[in-house]
Amino acid sequence: MLLFWGDKRYYTLNYYLRQKFGSKVFKICLDGGFSCPNRDGTIGTGGCIFCSEKGSGDFAGNRNMSIHDQFQNIKKAMNKKWKNGKYIAYFQAYTNTYAPVSVLRKKYEEAIQEEGVVGLAIATRPDCLGEDVVNLISEFNKKIYTWVELGLQTSNDSTALTINRGYKLNVFEDAVKKLRKRNIDVVVHIIFGLPGEDQNDMLDTVKYVSNIGIQGVKFHLLHLMKNTTLVKFYEDKKLKFMTQEEYVSLICKALSYTNPNIVIHRLTGDAPRESLIEPKWSLKKWEILNDIDKCLSDNNIYQGINYGG
Repeated sequence: MLLFWGDKRYYTLNYYLRQKFGSKVFKICLDGGFSCPNRDGTIGTGGCIFCSEKGSGDFAGNRNMSIHDQFQNIKKAMNKKWKNGKYIAYFQAYTNTYAPVSVLRKKYEEAIQEEGVVGLAIATRPDCLGEDVVNLISEFNKKIYTWVELGLQTSNDSTALTINRGYKLNVFEDAVKKLRKRNIDVVVHIIFGLPGEDQNDMLDTVKYVSNIGIQGVKFHLLHLMKNTTLVKFYEDKKLKFMTQEEYVSLICKALSYTNPNIVIHRLTGDAPRESLIEPKWSLKKWEILNDIDKCLSDNNIYQGINYGG
């Protein structure tokens, strides 16, 4: 097999970080204790219809603990499996720029002071990136490698209304421009299987983000979790979940249209077993990833083979 990015046919985050830092790099998922304007009434209430009670930070640390204590607890658990790694401090839960700059500065600073940290990742909403916040992130980017994650999910504004995203596509575009103007890397989240979307809609989102100047993408499968607004859609039979085979095939197609310069941070999402309703097959993460590798190889697909620029 021709080697593209190490032994993979797509530009993996592991490959990128090893090239950049010369060793294995792990993400330490932190909960900064923030909320979200789409939950507290500033923009909306209830959040995005798929978002869990923990604000998509189901595997993040305990928000009742300090950043330092969260970091050390997770690091200790990781060190049992892997030795001698470096770390990305990843603010994952809720909206991690939704606070005064003084609060953000303190929390980010505490995280990057931890031994072995080589990067800072901040998950947020594009409508929570005022000039003062972007300037702050730019400061950190000059001190340590920093990227910002934006939950786009879909480029279709009609679907965005359905999922209660709370902002239009032009808001996302403005945020990307502001971040890239300051040379801050942008990672975008996409969800496959949203209500009302077909395969063409999903691939249109992939083609859209491939040409907007981002540096990374996370592909997610729509998860139905307990105590989310999405449960009502399920009960009303407005949701149809893909099979594992359909999802694998779609991901391979998506990779074929993805700009080869974009780093693939994720190909399938995680959900806690105890809160997941559907699809149950999504719990078999390594089986899914192996199936994607096989699909790519069997069909001679690699990232960007159909990218049109």
